[in-house]
Amino acid sequence: MPTDSAAPSPAHAHAHAHDQTHGHPSPDPRRWKALALICAAQFMLVLDVTVVNVALPALAIDLDLGRTALTWVVTAYTLCFGGLMLLGGRLSDALGARRVLLTGLALFTAASLACGLAPNAGVLLGGRIVQGVGAALLSPAALALVTTMFHGPERPRALGVWAAIGGTGSAVGVLLGGALTSGPGWPWIFYVNVPVGLAVLATLPRFVRSTATAKPAKRSGGLDIPGALLVTTATGALVYGLVTAGDSGWTSTATLLPLLGALALYGAFAATERKTRTPLMDLRMFTRRPVVAGSLLMLVATALLISFFFLGSMHLQHVHRLDALRTGLLFLPVALTTAIGAHLGSRLVSTAGPRVCATAGLTVAALGCLPLVLVDPATGPWTTLLPSLATASLGLGAVFVTATTTALGLIAPHEAGLASGIVNTFHELGGSIGVALVSTLALTTTTAPTPTPSGLTTAYALCTVTAAAAALASPLLIPSGRPHMTGGPHGMH
Repeated sequence: MPTDSAAPSPAHAHAHAHDQTHGHPSPDPRRWKALALICAAQFMLVLDVTVVNVALPALAIDLDLGRTALTWVVTAYTLCFGGLMLLGGRLSDALGARRVLLTGLALFTAASLACGLAPNAGVLLGGRIVQGVGAALLSPAALALVTTMFHGPERPRALGVWAAIGGTGSAVGVLLGGALTSGPGWPWIFYVNVPVGLAVLATLPRFVRSTATAKPAKRSGGLDIPGALLVTTATGALVYGLVTAGDSGWTSTATLLPLLGALALYGAFAATERKTRTPLMDLRMFTRRPVVAGSLLMLVATALLISFFFLGSMHLQHVHRLDALRTGLLFLPVALTTAIGAHLGSRLVSTAGPRVCATAGLTVAALGCLPLVLVDPATGPWTTLLPSLATASLGLGAVFVTATTTALGLIAPHEAGLASGIVNTFHELGGSIGVALVSTLALTTTTAPTPTPSGLTTAYALCTVTAAAAALASPLLIPSGRPHMTGGPHGMH
């Protein structure tokens, strides 16, 4: 997702390698080729968040998916990706980044093949869960490799390339999703990962030294697997409750039980983290205002952006009867304005500060979405839906950058890794929660779920109110002052 531009600016771009390694091990001559391969792997993970959205109506018809199953096709992936990402980071510290990256990539590639071959909802959802687990292993290990292979002024350049993958990944995702669904069919949105995954698996070990990256675990003690399972299960219960509300109503037992269960599990997670010697998430980080503010901004921005892709795809294909390819093309401006917003945000955040940047970005997002609440959903997509979502996404792009720079730029450098992990966890979980909510509001519960006009209006109203409320809260929540960018890993994806 587009948290690009949050990476440090590419200073000293043309400096020579021997000038940069003062006090560091000699650079590996194959490091730029390795970076290209690592970025190819990361690109697939980012792609798989948005590539599915355009294919959803075709998936619903072919596999006879109801609204609940269709929602889980999107959320199962982001849920496992986000919930297990911190554990993936710890595993890469303990076992070596190269080994964990290759394991994650092998899992992701195999799961992609299973998703493409899926004959029913069960196999597809199982495949999406395993894809998420693979992504949670791959992504933190990939970032660890990038930060250990590059030193001096080369590191910001490498991190800049890494961060840009997020901005382009979502744009290519909607285009590729549309082209493949309209052409050879929806299974190819998954099959396309297989040759890329196999090629990277075959060639990466030649370019990455295992010893250079296998950092020993920083602390003695085991891995916090109970913590990882608790936080993932808690968010799973939360998403389940939100999705069920569309079928059973907000006050039914079927909705309230999982929501209350989620609260209890989050409480158990907090208790576990306080007791364990090697906690997955240092809860003391949440006493830091910048980390709380950055995490909440990331949660809101991702929930809104992924909801736009989900709602817009349903809206264009069911209400306006566009095919998947034209839907993908219509979304291209939305993905591009997000990247432009991120670029403008990275300038504004350093000149005006994160408080101004976040408030302005969320205000633009709320104003962009407002026309969709007031206009009939059947009105032409070129005059309403496209300009509205493109404007809202321009604002959200700036919010993504602000979220990362707030959390990482206003804390001590040695805590940048911890804060980065927390913010990126909120990034994935935001997508899961957003899609669960808008699906409940907008879609019917029939076997081939379609959006209702009143449901679409309600869902867009929720997006508008959320953005407006976050804009009003930002000046109170975000600390004043300018961020100082630390040397830690910035903007995971």
